[in-house]
Amino acid sequence: MAEPHPTIRYVERGGTSVLEVGGTWTVFSLKGLRQRLDKARRAAPGGSKAAASTVDATKVERLDTAGVLEILQLAGGPKAEVKTAEPGHAELFKVVKDNMHEPPRPRHVDFLTHWLEELGRDLIDLGKQIANLCAFVGEIIVVFLEACLSPKRFRIGTVVQQMFEVWVKALLIVGVLTFLIGVVIAYQGVQQLRQFGAETFTVEAVGIGMFRELGVLLTAIIVAGRSGSAFTAQIGTMQVNQEVDAMRTIGLNPIEWLVLPRIMALLLSMPLLAFWGNMTGLLGGAVACTIYLDFTLVQFFDRLRDTVGIWHFYTGMIKAPVFGFIIAAIGCFEGLQVRGSAESVGQLTTRSVVESIFCVIVLDAVFSIIFLLANV
Repeated sequence: MAEPHPTIRYVERGGTSVLEVGGTWTVFSLKGLRQRLDKARRAAPGGSKAAASTVDATKVERLDTAGVLEILQLAGGPKAEVKTAEPGHAELFKVVKDNMHEPPRPRHVDFLTHWLEELGRDLIDLGKQIANLCAFVGEIIVVFLEACLSPKRFRIGTVVQQMFEVWVKALLIVGVLTFLIGVVIAYQGVQQLRQFGAETFTVEAVGIGMFRELGVLLTAIIVAGRSGSAFTAQIGTMQVNQEVDAMRTIGLNPIEWLVLPRIMALLLSMPLLAFWGNMTGLLGGAVACTIYLDFTLVQFFDRLRDTVGIWHFYTGMIKAPVFGFIIAAIGCFEGLQVRGSAESVGQLTTRSVVESIFCVIVLDAVFSIIFLLANV
């Protein structure tokens, strides 16, 4: 049964315009209220400009907070004087009046203040993000130590499958890019060192540059964009489909089942990929040297062996598992932060790549300082 319509009428009492309302004023009876209001205003003694700060609600039969809010808005706000016939109606008006507030005036903020506020919020968000990531890494370490006590929990088959995705399928792109970087370094080295008659030192430039920095750094950036983003998208999609919640419901730990295999796979794959990147980079440099210098491939690698120490190779390989761990941890962490929609998956996948590359470069700088202080 449909609710009866509310009634609205403007009347003159003692020279004052009064809004007289009656009938039922509930959330179900307010449909078409604006049309009846326009009709009441045209019929009012003051015409369409009629306004009233006094409300006579003594003829109201049924009332709820939605109806009270409409009546007060018709009367101009919570300061309107309201007369009611029932104490319960008076209580409703009092409750709604106490909770009605004027909208705050827009605050004029100059550019500097606005910029500082945004910077402050970003710094707070960054602090929370770092704290949450550290807590997540701690949880990973705890799960890893627990799995060490029961090796069957490592799920070797899943680790091998993930290694195939992040290692074998990445060999081509890593090899091509590092080969071309080796060519570029050799070409630039020859062009610059030739001015001093020292172009043969291009071999050392290529070897030290690839071993210490470029081989592992370029590999880490490629892996962050390829595998780190894939981890975020995979786990994020599971979050959207509530598969992660389902795992928790049946007693499975997502860290153990989703995160740990991916981290182990990247820990094992990054040194292998970095070694592959070093070798292809050196090959690119050797090919360039055979073109721009009177070197053969054998001469290039003989000079490389004689002049570039093994510790240059070790310093790059030490970084590889650390970079692999941080890329995998950030990728899985952002995947578990996905909430609600596919749009969130895209946003956090982008954030995962940016954060991974940023952390890799920062860690590379830290390693460089440590090796410099250790004179390695």
